[in-house]
Formats: sequence, C-alpha cells, structure tokens
Amino acid sequence: MTDANTASERITEEVTSWPGVLAGPGRRGEFAFKLGPREIGHLHGDHAAHFFFPPEEWEELMRQGRVVHHPVFPNRRGPAARRIEQEADVADVIALMRRNYERIVARHGLPAEARGEEDTAEAVA
Repeated sequence: MTDANTASERITEEVTSWPGVLAGPGRRGEFAFKLGPREIGHLHGDHAAHFFFPPEEWEELMRQGRVVHHPVFPNRRGPAARRIEQEADVADVIALMRRNYERIVARHGLPAEARGEEDTAEAVA
C-alpha cells in the first residue's frame, strides 16, 4: 500500500464519513464501526476486518472469495473475515462495510442523531 495513511486510517476516514457512523475501541481489542447500536464491522489493526452478514449474503460473499470464515466462529454462517494486505483489500473492506451500512439503514433507518433530530424528551422540555 502506497498511501501515507495506514489501511485502518483510510478505512476509518471513509466509513466515519457516512451519516450516523461512529467508531471506537470495542470490548475485545477491536476497532468497531457502529450505526446506532448495530455494528457494521470492525478492524483488527491494519491486517484484518470482521463482519456479520445474513446467511444468504454470507454464502454469496464466500463463493466470490471476498470473505473467509471468522476465526472465532469457523463453523457458523454469518460471521466473516477479510485479510487486508494490499490496496484492493482496503477498497473491498470499505465496500463490505458499505453493504452492511446500507442494509441497516434500509431496515432500521438512520439513528435520530444522524438525522439531526433532538431527543423527544429534550424537544418537549
């Protein structure tokens, strides 16, 4: 990778530019990207990304070779991993996170704070 920024910095810059996405350290040493209470994926440094996909989508991504089994859940459909070794991997990690982001927005909408709405209790006060 030739960019001066690391893989995780480039991924973080892009993913946190999407409305409502917050990023920060998780409970197990990962760096997680969340939309409201839902995680869209997380990074382990500059070398791996982990995701969770619905089973049918997971199977499609596995067939395409875009993800592999998650190392902690090797026998489950849904949890997935992607190595980050070159520039194309950075782009695909971003695309995979975008896929989860769009699915969550389609199903649950953006969190109120991402829509610029105040908490209803504050709005009434």
